[in-house]
Amino acid sequence: MEESTSREKILKNVRNALMNKHENPFQSIEFESDIYHNADDSLDINFAKAFTEADGQFVYCEAPADFPSNLKFLMEQRGWKEVFCLDKSIQYALENAKITFKSAEEDFLKMKVGITRCEFLISRLGSIMVSSKQCEGRRMNAFPEIQIVFAFSSQLVPDLKDALKEIQKKYQDQLPSMISVITGPSRTADIEKTLVMGAHGPKELFVFLIDDTVDTNY
Repeated sequence: MEESTSREKILKNVRNALMNKHENPFQSIEFESDIYHNADDSLDINFAKAFTEADGQFVYCEAPADFPSNLKFLMEQRGWKEVFCLDKSIQYALENAKITFKSAEEDFLKMKVGITRCEFLISRLGSIMVSSKQCEGRRMNAFPEIQIVFAFSSQLVPDLKDALKEIQKKYQDQLPSMISVITGPSRTADIEKTLVMGAHGPKELFVFLIDDTVDTNY
C-alpha cells in the first residue's frame, strides 16, 4: 500500500535506515589530532595578540605587586574615581594601594568599572573563560560598562578544548551551571548593520595578566 502522507514516508525511510546499517565509510578520520598548527610564541604572547585583535586591552604585570600600581595609573589616566569589586583578596590589594572600591549591593547598579577573576585564558583565541562558580557570579561579566579581568599566567591554556578539560578537572562532578567564553568587548550589528559596542555586556574589556611564577597571596 502506498504511503498516504509525507510523515509516513519519512518514518519508513528512518525505519529502513535503522534496519539496514552500513559500515562507516570514514573510518580513517583522526578526531583527536589538533587541526591548528602549534603557535610559535609563548601562551601569554599569543593571548595578548589575539586578545588585542578582538579589541581587548592587555596589561602585563611582572609580579602580583605590580597590579595595584598599574591599575592606579590606568584609573588616573581614565579619570575613574572608584571600582566595584567583590573578591576579598583583590579588595585587600586595593586597600593597601589606597584605591577606592565599592562592594555593597546598593552600589552595584551605579558601578562603571568592575573587577572580576576568570577561570582560564585561552591563548589561541584570545578569549576568557568564566563561570557561575566564581565569587562574582554571573552578573559581573555582563553588567559593568568597563570590565577588568584579574588573571594569572598559570591560568593560560593553549586552546578551548584544554580549558574545557581543565574546568572539568577543577569542578569534577559539580560543574558550574553556567560556563561562558568572552572574546573582546560586547558588540552587535543586528540593528541596521550598525556596529554597537556594549550591547550585551561591557564596552571595554581589560585583562591584567599577572606573572605568578613568583609567590603570591592573591
